[in-house]
Amino acid sequence: MANAKKTGPTADQTIKRISAEYESLSKQLKVIARHIEKNSDHVGIEGIQELARQCGVQPSAVVRFAKHFGFSGFSELQAIFRENLSRQLAPSRNYKTRIRDLIESGSNNLTSVQIAREFLAGTVAGMHELESNLDAAAFKKAVDLLADSDCIWVAACRRSFPIAAYLDYALQHTEKRICLVSGLGGMHLGQVRSVRKADVMIAISFSPYAEETIAVAKAALTRGAKLVAISDSRMSPLAKLAHVTLVVQDNSTLGFRSLSSTMGLAQSLFIALAYNLELPYRPTN
Repeated sequence: MANAKKTGPTADQTIKRISAEYESLSKQLKVIARHIEKNSDHVGIEGIQELARQCGVQPSAVVRFAKHFGFSGFSELQAIFRENLSRQLAPSRNYKTRIRDLIESGSNNLTSVQIAREFLAGTVAGMHELESNLDAAAFKKAVDLLADSDCIWVAACRRSFPIAAYLDYALQHTEKRICLVSGLGGMHLGQVRSVRKADVMIAISFSPYAEETIAVAKAALTRGAKLVAISDSRMSPLAKLAHVTLVVQDNSTLGFRSLSSTMGLAQSLFIALAYNLELPYRPTN
């Protein structure tokens, strides 16, 4: 009987491996690692010269990166990102191509309606991307940790704070004790002094990553709590601390990053937890 064809790693498996080995990489290879994770759709279609340019490195560094992870060269690495590109990221690619063309045209005469449609198209594309890339195992683990907790803490700053405020509101519908680390008066660390071993903290932060949120997460871990991170990279400083990380990357339109996909993830997390806890349905206005 003929030998079965050897199956190589998937793009997601490769990114997880890159994340696991991230700290051991050189400075240049770390830049390439972060770029590949955040632009996995582009890796499948752009050449080595373009990738190197965007990372600010020489093409030889990209080849060295690929060989470090067991590939013969960049082409073999690129192939795994190309395989499922059309199925997973077509809506996002179409949106990104359109918005790139719009920016490069140099047009400064956009109407308010055109701007609105671009933002809405970005929201739709971001949701498609989140749905395609959602880590099912990580999501389930996050829900299980929250279900088993005595108290759920929620922490975020600045741009991420609206997500924390929503989770604080939504989670109040459960029987869990819920605590929002608002940082009012700069008292972030003081607010987490009541964190206990059976608690879980949801910490939310995106590049350039709020120092206050990271400090609060570390304090919660020191007190024995579990940490669920919502971030834009498995290589973020918050993800390195977490028991489980939910990765989400909102699209940027005309230089403005939305929170649509992150809010969708937060709502999904609450609904999944509510279902897990078998909460009774209560109509609300």
